[in-house]
Amino acid sequence: MTVTLEDIRQAAQDLVGQVVRTPCSHSRTLSEISGAEVYVKFENLQYTASFKDRGAFIKMSSLTQAEQAKGVVAMSAGNHAQAVAYHAERLGLAATIVMPEGSPTVKVKNTRRFGARVVLSGETIDDAAVYANKLAEDEGLTFVHPYNDEKVMTGQGTVGLEILEDVPDLDAVIVPIGGGGLIAGIAIAAKAIRPEIEIFGVEASLFPSMYQALQGMPVTSGGRTVADGIAVKTPGNLTMPVVQELVSDIFLTSEEQLEHGVQTLLEIEKTVAEGSGAAPLSALLAHGDRFAGKKVCLILTGGNIDSRILSAVIERGLVRDGRMVRLRIAIPDAPGTLAKIAGIIGNADANIIDVYHQRAFSSLPVKQADLDVVLETLDRDHIVDIVGRLTAAGFLVRELGPDESSLA
Repeated sequence: MTVTLEDIRQAAQDLVGQVVRTPCSHSRTLSEISGAEVYVKFENLQYTASFKDRGAFIKMSSLTQAEQAKGVVAMSAGNHAQAVAYHAERLGLAATIVMPEGSPTVKVKNTRRFGARVVLSGETIDDAAVYANKLAEDEGLTFVHPYNDEKVMTGQGTVGLEILEDVPDLDAVIVPIGGGGLIAGIAIAAKAIRPEIEIFGVEASLFPSMYQALQGMPVTSGGRTVADGIAVKTPGNLTMPVVQELVSDIFLTSEEQLEHGVQTLLEIEKTVAEGSGAAPLSALLAHGDRFAGKKVCLILTGGNIDSRILSAVIERGLVRDGRMVRLRIAIPDAPGTLAKIAGIIGNADANIIDVYHQRAFSSLPVKQADLDVVLETLDRDHIVDIVGRLTAAGFLVRELGPDESSLA
């Protein structure tokens, strides 16, 4: 590995005026929740809403005039795509971006908005890479790799410089890992400046490729994850040795934990994080004992999440927290029953969102029916209170789980 602290410092100078110098802010509430002293590096405040702006600019600005004249090609699930497209437009380069089919609509739309030619190919970043490399060969384009490139790593490493400028006595940094470009760059910079600092990586449990590769395990990554930005099956051969040498540990985080991280950052920090951007917080909350009393920086890598996905994450989080519930009530199919139930629920200070009155699909006798109600509630104790009131009024009530259909 030839990337040095001096290279990263030079990149930081080159990036002045080209990218946002994002804040690294202390979070009082996240600190109280986790037991650590938590700082958040808000890379979602970059112009394209992710840290990828850094490496993309450093790479493309280093190209020869001949390479710039032919144009560039990249593969990405969205953040690298937008960064390459944005800086290519600024530098006057033609850009082609190959994105996996099913990439978030907001990322595809924004990439096209910057003038890039967008091609959808394959299910994963690795699938998209195959076609991107073919285009590079067929059309003479320069391939701008999202992570397995020293210039890209150098640009991403400037995140490490900035966080230590803002919080020089940090104990630990938690960084999402896809292919490893960001964590490698941060680790090179941070460990050179402060050797005692610990760098931790976090991967989605469905895509533990770096963890598996370093453990000598077969790589079994795959599936649909909310953290599409780190859904990488093949870690970089340039980044992996750096991670092996400089990173203390890699955590794996579940889809539920990732969703909880997105929701928590939205509610507490009032900021939008995509799944991969919320991964460090998810890891911190799951491994609180490891970081208790330490100064920890979470790298919030990006905020490009599809609004439909964000909406679903919020609703699912409300259900997990007991702030939304679906109850099934067996009722006599008679006038006035619905009004009585609505009165009980209203007196318990809950709000009815939806009502499903089931006759044909109910297994109850013909003179009875199932009434499914979706309620806004305060917490789990509030749900217990509502169920108790309905039961005391003579109704048979049960809470429907997330996997139970309203027609079941």
